[in-house]
This record gives sequence, structure tokens and C-alpha cells, in this order.
Amino acid sequence: MTEQASFTIEPEPIDSPEAQLALGRYIEELNGRFPDGFDTSRAAPPAKDDFMPPAGDFLVVRAEGRVLGCGALRSGDGIAEIRRMWIAPELRGRGAGRALLAALEERARLLGCSLIRLDTAAELHEARALYDSAGYREIPAYNDNQYAKHWFAKQVR
Repeated sequence: MTEQASFTIEPEPIDSPEAQLALGRYIEELNGRFPDGFDTSRAAPPAKDDFMPPAGDFLVVRAEGRVLGCGALRSGDGIAEIRRMWIAPELRGRGAGRALLAALEERARLLGCSLIRLDTAAELHEARALYDSAGYREIPAYNDNQYAKHWFAKQVR
């Protein structure tokens, strides 16, 4: 468990009610921010067990007893991919996004990965700024996520 002054970051089964609550809020926000809404089936959907040990993980961020963020990690062949990273608006600006990203990177290292990749949409300016400031560099597209306009990678070993 990662603990900050005002929030915690812990593994959570992706099918738990709290994880599903976080994912629902993530989808709701993207639906409001994308001009044509958000359809999860168009976003390079993962296999059901991608974000579960031993090849993946799902983390939730809690503050004041509420789930206010999440992030998923899946791995294979020494490469990890971060997906579904989200922090609730009321928790933004307090270091939760950076702490969640660091926790996901640590999980990738523990899974034996040396490279982390992720993608993001053009509308998510805050996410792109976070990834850039955390040492991620833009790379060519590596998946067919129809919402992605930016793909990033970072060496972690």
C-alpha cells in the first residue's frame, strides 16, 4: 500500500464494487470530455483477466474513505501497459496522479518489466503533461485504440 498525507493507493480486484465504481466514474468523465462520447469497446478493450495477478494489477486511490482514482497495469514479454488511469477532479492537484503513476511503475518493475507503454486522447491535456513530466516520451502508435492520439513509453530498469 502507498500512503500519502491525504490519500492511499492499494491493489483492488478489478471486479470489486469499489473498482467498478472508479471505472464507472472514469468512463463517465471521458463520455463528457470527448466530443462524441466514449464507448469502451472502441478503446482497445482488455481481456477480462489482463489486470489481475500474476500478469497485471489494478490499483485504487482512496481519500477520506472514498474511491477517487484508479489505474490498471497489464504485462507481457517484459513490457507493461498502463490503462484506465483516472483521478477524480476533487483530488487533482494534490499529487495523487503522480503517486498513482509511480505506484503503477513500481508494479511493472515487480512484474519484471523494463518498458512501460501507455496511450491517451488528445483531449486529456493534464494526462499528457503528467506523462511528459514523469519521463515518458512519445512513440509511434502501438495499438488500435480509436480514442488514442498520443502514445508514450518509458524505460523503468
